Formats: sequence, structure tokens, C-alpha cells
Amino acid sequence: MNTVLMIVLAMGIDAAVGWPDALYRRIGHPVTWMARGITALDRALNHAGLGARVRQIRGGLTVLILCALTWGIVAVLQGILPNGVVGTVIGAILAWPLIAIRSMHDHVAAVARPLIAGDLPAARLAVSMIVGRDPNLLDTAGVTRAGLESLAENTSDGIVAPVFWGAVLGLPGIATYKMINTMDSMIGHRTEKYEDFGKVAARLDDVVNLIPARLTGVIFAICGGNFTRAWAVIRADAAKHRSPNAGWPEGALAGSLNIRLSGPRQYGTHTAEEPWLNGAAPDPVASDLARGLALYRRGMVLLAAILGAMALTL
Repeated sequence: MNTVLMIVLAMGIDAAVGWPDALYRRIGHPVTWMARGITALDRALNHAGLGARVRQIRGGLTVLILCALTWGIVAVLQGILPNGVVGTVIGAILAWPLIAIRSMHDHVAAVARPLIAGDLPAARLAVSMIVGRDPNLLDTAGVTRAGLESLAENTSDGIVAPVFWGAVLGLPGIATYKMINTMDSMIGHRTEKYEDFGKVAARLDDVVNLIPARLTGVIFAICGGNFTRAWAVIRADAAKHRSPNAGWPEGALAGSLNIRLSGPRQYGTHTAEEPWLNGAAPDPVASDLARGLALYRRGMVLLAAILGAMALTL
């Protein structure tokens, strides 16, 4: 099977149709299926009163079980696909729901439309669907920053990372990556319940996103119209980010649009004193969301073109 061509086809399907609501209502989504398994093991193994070391071991066991099951099941599935074009097309259909090109664009566009029209309450409601911050505390610049930061980070872990691992390791690679990323989003939190239980999931997610995050930063820098400035922001500020990976795509976006991102943010009653990315630049305005989406579209075309060229040589 030409896994690179498979992923290019999957990207095209997702960009064209996304994951239709009618299909979601009928069968759900592979990520929701993964979430059920994560929830079941969380309930079975993560109990109050356990010591930190025991919780960490049980969290690691959860990661091992779910990754092994995902890889094994999907490897068997890939193994029974026919060779040649037919198998590649079927593989693309199976990989399609694990790439979020269309939904990423639609979620950020849902923030951009009301914000550009001056409807801050509607924009706050839309941005609350994609970030964890209290939207009522965000002004126009805050909503714009939140939308752009979500666009940058989720382009990396929702699109470039699954595309990368699918192209390299086929269907088992893309599915196992998605399981790791879903575990991180569900149990990889620094809370009393998950600080120890989710530690392995969080660290593994950092590892598997190491290359994709940097690829995303480079793609944004190339497509942003000012590579020198974007690269300078990445070099100066990416390592300051709380995440070992998110600073790359966010820094590239900040430099490309010549705005500042990240910075202090409010989570309920807690203020996170995060450093700025491209801090000398001005705050973003509503129209910068449209500019960010345009850059995103160019980036996805570039990514597909690179993979398409690679597929022709295999």
C-alpha cells in the first residue's frame, strides 16, 4: 500500500466533506469510540486515595493497553486490505475521519464571522467551543488570540501530526497517534485527579508531536509571506511557550501575521502568566482571524502538494 498516497486522498476527502453531522449522529466518530475506552480504564484504574507512584503506573498501563489494542486491531485491518489502488482508496476512507482539515477551518471561521461583523457575544460563544478560557473575560483581541492560537496548535496535532504518522506508519500509525492525542486531551491534565495518572499520556503526546509541531511551524513560515520574520519569532520565543511543541506553530503564525500571541490568560479564578510570542508586535484585530485562515488554507495546500509529490516517487 502507498501510505503517502492514502493520506493525500484522505486529506482531500476530509477537506471536501469533513465529518457530516448525519454520519456523526448515526455512528459517532472514531475519536468518540476511543474516548469510551479511555473513560472505561480511567474509571477502573484511577481511584481516589491511591499513591502518586501507583497512579502513575496505572496511567502508564492505560496508555500501553490502549495503544497496543489500537495498533493491533488497525494493523490487522490494514493487513486484509487488497493491494494496489483499491486498497489505497479503502485505506484513505478509513483514515479520513482522523484528519480534521475541514472541521478546524469551520470552527475558527465560526469565530471570525461574528467577530469581524462586530458581534462580540456571538464570537465569544463560538470561541468557547474550541478553547478552555472563560469567553466572558475576553475582549476582541482576546477572542482573536484564542482563535488563532487554537488554529495554530490544532493544525499541528489535529492535522499535520496524524498526516505525518499516517504517511510514515500507515493506518496503525495514524490511529495510534489519534489515541495518544485523545488520551492527552482527556487525562493529560495537571489536576489532582490526573497529575500522576495522566503523566505518561501527556509525555508521550509531547514526544509524538515533536516533529509535526516543527513541520507545522515551517509550513506556516513558508506560507506566511515573510519567512525571515516568522523564523525569527520561532527562534526567539518558541522555547518560552508552556508547551514544548506549541510554540513552533504559534510563533510562526504570530510572526507571519506580525501580531503577538499567548501572554497572560484567565482560567476561571486563576491567571496564567504566560510569556508573549512576538511580544513587540501589536495585539491582533478581528480581521487577523481571516488572514490566519487564509494562511492555514495555503499551508494545507502546500502540505498536500509535498505529499502528492512524494507519493509519485514511491
